[in-house]
Amino acid sequence: MFGIKYIKFDSTTYVVHFKNGKAARQGRGLSFFYYAPNSSIAAVPVGTNDVQFIFNEPTLDFQTVTIQGQIIFKVEEPGRLAELLDFTVDSKGEYKKRDHEKPAQRLVGEAQTQTASLMQSMTLKDALRSSKAIEERIMEGLKSSRAVVMMGIVPLAVNVLEIKATPEMGRALEAQTREALQQEADLAVYERRNFAVEQERRIRESEMNTEISVEEKKKQLAEKKMETEVLEEQNGRRIRQMKVEADVAVEKLREELVAVRAENERKDADVKGYVLDATLKPYKGMDWKTLMAIGSHGMDPALNIALAFRELAENADKIGSLNITPELLETLLKDKEPGKSPGEPKRK
Repeated sequence: MFGIKYIKFDSTTYVVHFKNGKAARQGRGLSFFYYAPNSSIAAVPVGTNDVQFIFNEPTLDFQTVTIQGQIIFKVEEPGRLAELLDFTVDSKGEYKKRDHEKPAQRLVGEAQTQTASLMQSMTLKDALRSSKAIEERIMEGLKSSRAVVMMGIVPLAVNVLEIKATPEMGRALEAQTREALQQEADLAVYERRNFAVEQERRIRESEMNTEISVEEKKKQLAEKKMETEVLEEQNGRRIRQMKVEADVAVEKLREELVAVRAENERKDADVKGYVLDATLKPYKGMDWKTLMAIGSHGMDPALNIALAFRELAENADKIGSLNITPELLETLLKDKEPGKSPGEPKRK
């Protein structure tokens, strides 16, 4: 009424009440009455704000990528921003101009500038994996931008939500990725088969080594057996040789014994011969008849009769006739009895 009005703002809005071109009051969350004909009110939001961005940028290999994200910022010096831009509101609290959108637009412009310079140094594949690098690059660019600092705005965070190529290139990359994955799968199958073959080879090699070891052990065993047999043969030969040598030694001793015995017998025979020769030497020149007569003492009468008959036979040419009666022969034969001297009476 009569141009006097009442207005109220929340706590996240910084209010500057200009009266006749001069700041009459300013602060956060103010509510007051004012005279409309000579007043203007600027309302600057000081809470955190999110601004969305999406733009297309070419890469180093002339491929277009779409980058989508958001910037979170806060107005640190609302008085300075109110001086640079028109945040005047009407009696209903609505902005008379669209300057309140310019801080967000300038932030998005600065972010696009920083992103464009980064994308021009990357290939498509690198760009699709560079969300972290883009966030850091945009944050550094906003903090060092004179326009942003001049407006008293402080960037709090930058989030890159999506980076994607054109649909055609996306399908090509998908196909390439599928082929790469298929190649990796084939490589994995090949490596698995190769590993299996390698394991089989190792198993066979181990079996062959085992067989070789077994054959080597058999060879060593055969050599040991052969050495044992050779040793046994050598020992047997040595034993036989020792026996032969012992037999030779015995035979030599026996030969020596026989020689000694023969020598002794020869000597004994020589002695006996010498004794016999010495004994018979006196009788060498005697007639045998004389010798028989000398040795007739105790001689068997039958022997004497035999000698007599021999004497008669030698002188048969000188004897005219000789009668020997059967009674004489019977007497001589009867008188000859074993164990009895001639002339002894018969035993009854």
